[in-house]
Amino acid sequence: MNIHFKNIYCILPCAKTCGTGRSYEVKETNIYVTNDIISGIGTAPDGFIADRTVQGKNKILSVGLVNAHNHAYMSVFRNSADDVLFEEWLFKRILPLEDKLVDEDIYWGTQLSCLEMLKSGTTTFLDMHITKNIVPKAVEDVGMRAVISKGIVGEGTAEYGLTRLADAKEEINNFKNSKLVSFMLAPHAIYTCDSEYLKIVTEEAKKLNVPIHTHLAESPVELKDALEKYGKTPVEYLADLGVFDVKTICAHCVQLNDNDIDIFKKYNVSVAANPVSNLKLANGIAPIKKMLDKGINVAIGTDGPASNNGQNMFREMNFHALLHKGVNHDAEAVSALETYKCATENGAKALALDNCGVLEVGKKADLFVMDINQPQFYPRNNLMSALCYSARGTEIDMVLVDGKILIEDGKSTTLDEEKIYYNASKVIERITK
Repeated sequence: MNIHFKNIYCILPCAKTCGTGRSYEVKETNIYVTNDIISGIGTAPDGFIADRTVQGKNKILSVGLVNAHNHAYMSVFRNSADDVLFEEWLFKRILPLEDKLVDEDIYWGTQLSCLEMLKSGTTTFLDMHITKNIVPKAVEDVGMRAVISKGIVGEGTAEYGLTRLADAKEEINNFKNSKLVSFMLAPHAIYTCDSEYLKIVTEEAKKLNVPIHTHLAESPVELKDALEKYGKTPVEYLADLGVFDVKTICAHCVQLNDNDIDIFKKYNVSVAANPVSNLKLANGIAPIKKMLDKGINVAIGTDGPASNNGQNMFREMNFHALLHKGVNHDAEAVSALETYKCATENGAKALALDNCGVLEVGKKADLFVMDINQPQFYPRNNLMSALCYSARGTEIDMVLVDGKILIEDGKSTTLDEEKIYYNASKVIERITK
């Protein structure tokens, strides 16, 4: 379908710089989409005939947000393990429930998350899940874009770890021709994978030519245990094992020192910041300003809805900007503009999606349109600031992924919303009996 977005506010890259790279500006212009590609900005491509024209009055258009760390299936655990520390949350509350899930539960939990993300402007996410084949199928059925990684744990060549690695490889092979889904390998964490197993997974990632996705330096306990067991920080430990020889995205990265940040810079490691989840589980606040100042590629993720309770990237952006002003006593620490970049371009870079993340001709038409005829957007002094500090995510009017309209007038065009709500509710009713 050819779509013309007419006279609409757009967030466009510009020649100025912002932090570690290019900046953005808000400009009223015309956007042209041909099938799955942004084909024109300002001027229509040759021969363009619109199948549909979207009037841009009181609307703003942006590339879709990129949620750089999630466990989408966990939406069925929302509000079931609150107000406890990380170790109790994971080992005593969530894992016992997780053990009761079947494939159908994973499917409906993932679809519920996809629906929530799309309705709040997220078009792409990086997921870590616990089964095989179900999550990519759920994502394809929605029509969303995702990078999928099966969380794997193991000890050396123990059978259970090798079986889980084989399952991850099988999933990658089964969906190798997908337009919307790509993959990473995901050793879960340094406390669930021993050193020999981490080396095995790293070698497999090299063979498959896929990145690595892992949790790292998330909690004070993880840091304490690593120092006692290895005499190294979690970051130093993975670097010395050779894990960072593969393109890597690390989630959380709260408990870091300056040397850890230097290691990230040396190996071009991307970081997925999860401010709300880290606060809720009392794990602390990541040194985002230090990382940005060092030129680390910092993206933003919600983490799973069991630890965040929501998957609204606008809320995450708001926390991301505000937290680091407060802890650094610096109102310029992480700007609204830099935050937007973390949630879009940096996220796409972390996910190895070179054709996404920026509103440019030739990039994928993964877009959201927001209705800004709302009280929180008046007066319109600075629309970039408004996206970070005023928007709630509920203003999303339209979402496109790969040029297809998945949300229109705030409603899904591909999903039966009530069916998803019903089935997700049945999951938790069954497993908590």
